[in-house]
Amino acid sequence: MNVHAAPRPAIAERRFTLATDLDGTFLGGTEAQRAILYDWIEANRDSIGLIFVTGRDPEFIMQMCRERGLPWPEYVVGDVGTTIAHVEADGSITPIAPLEEDIATRWADSGARVRATLDGQPGLSLQPTRFRYRVSYDLTPADFDESAKARVEELGLDWLISDNRYFDVLPRGVSKGPSIRRLVEHLGLAEARVLCAGDTLNDFSMLASGLPAVAVGNSEAALVARLDGIGSVYHAKAHGAAGILEAIAALDLHDSPKGV
Repeated sequence: MNVHAAPRPAIAERRFTLATDLDGTFLGGTEAQRAILYDWIEANRDSIGLIFVTGRDPEFIMQMCRERGLPWPEYVVGDVGTTIAHVEADGSITPIAPLEEDIATRWADSGARVRATLDGQPGLSLQPTRFRYRVSYDLTPADFDESAKARVEELGLDWLISDNRYFDVLPRGVSKGPSIRRLVEHLGLAEARVLCAGDTLNDFSMLASGLPAVAVGNSEAALVARLDGIGSVYHAKAHGAAGILEAIAALDLHDSPKGV
């Protein structure tokens, strides 16, 4: 499968780049709203760049593109910012080594000690996937013991709770925000022409990174509260895909689909 069938200008030469979370954001809204956004992107690939910035692992992301007909991104910031990769023409991904070296150094192969430290921790269930530079848990709020946060910090690592149901252990100082900024700089993108989109607390560092950003209308209340007063963030009324289109029009980042 050739996911970039036609030649395109380099992403830095395009008018606008969307850097978007998936669940609840790019995948949010009604089926009709998603179709409007996706068809508009595909019709304008010469002037629109697409980057997925998500907690999902890259293999899952590529599977979703194949099975659900999503527009294929050119780049992926996955695993809550611990993967920064290029999407190849055949749908495979290639990590961008210069951007991941610092992430790997900060992680210092900590998976085993994280799992040992949090083994049996109330309210946390280890996710089966062995990620390269993070350890992830499903969180049960009623059973969660706050001491998990301090235990992670004692390891010299960061914790992140999102949507009140996921607990991620990450390299210190690594998350979606720092990683999308690294990629934007690496690609030579004009910061004012990039829109970051998200809806949960694991998007906070990206939306508060100083790049133009949108919190879509279905964003969790905790995220909206933390973003209060940050002038670079547009708060959309519409949900998911429609909220992204609302922000693109409001910020005059690209010509919008007719009727939107």
